[in-house]
Amino acid sequence: MQENLSHDLNLPLIEEGSSPLPLVIAVVLQYWGEDALDLEKNNKQNDSTKIIDGIEFAEKKQYSSYIYKSSIKDLKKRIDQGIPPIVIFPGLYHLTQHALLISGYDDNEKRILSYIPQPDTKGSIPEAKFLSEWTQEDNIAIIIIPEDMKNLFSEDDLDTTRSKAYKLCFDAERDFSNGDIESAIKKSRQSINIDKNNAFAWSLLGSCYSEINNPECINCFTKAINLNSNYFLAFKGIGNYYLKIKDYQNAENYYSQAIDINPNRYGPLYKNRALSRLQMNEMQKAKQDLILYLEKTPNAQDKKQIIEALKSF
Repeated sequence: MQENLSHDLNLPLIEEGSSPLPLVIAVVLQYWGEDALDLEKNNKQNDSTKIIDGIEFAEKKQYSSYIYKSSIKDLKKRIDQGIPPIVIFPGLYHLTQHALLISGYDDNEKRILSYIPQPDTKGSIPEAKFLSEWTQEDNIAIIIIPEDMKNLFSEDDLDTTRSKAYKLCFDAERDFSNGDIESAIKKSRQSINIDKNNAFAWSLLGSCYSEINNPECINCFTKAINLNSNYFLAFKGIGNYYLKIKDYQNAENYYSQAIDINPNRYGPLYKNRALSRLQMNEMQKAKQDLILYLEKTPNAQDKKQIIEALKSF
């Protein structure tokens, strides 16, 4: 592959929603020359296709995948190798997170370029802001490459054992979404047994325990935070558990810490904090949170009810 002097990969334009695969996976596979992008039918009753579904589809097509903790330096290295990396990034509004496809970088302006499914359009994120956001997801990256490119990587370059641990997390996350909590717990534990420093696995195990009202979730979320003090989802998870058990002071405390990490991420967090504050009779703070909830979740399904509730303050 020719050296890319502009550090900007020419990725194919795919209309969002045109493939049953996650968009980022579909773009990567078409970039490698794959035409058959029909995701195999299965019996799962889940309308949304997960990243892990796309990864497994790619592997059936004889591609290799690696999931690992990366860095900006590593992303640039992949781009210069002609490989488009996928990163897990914070979501907006009602989404907790999403997958972002990196298309290049600009060293002069210190920016990371991301794929946008529109002609002649790219996202451009200052490196410092990119790193601040990405750190909230523990710098997780995914690469998918043809089998004949595996020789680009050595065990020192990409730890395949830890990659397996991350893949188990994505698999467990799918089970969690499908309501199979027992399987999600099993796979999260397997991931931790492989890599005890995996904040993603600890936070996911915490979510599983919280779902079945097991207070052990607090220890799991705390371990994730000890590994990554900016792990937004762990702070959110502890807040949710405390709200569930009606410990409103602790719920407000952890929601506030999550909001301090990223005030624009996951608008419903403001509503949850408002509920905690209402129970503690902090009416004006609760009112402000509900206003922020509507501002940061413009398509909220309960928008009319919240507007009516605000009239009572």
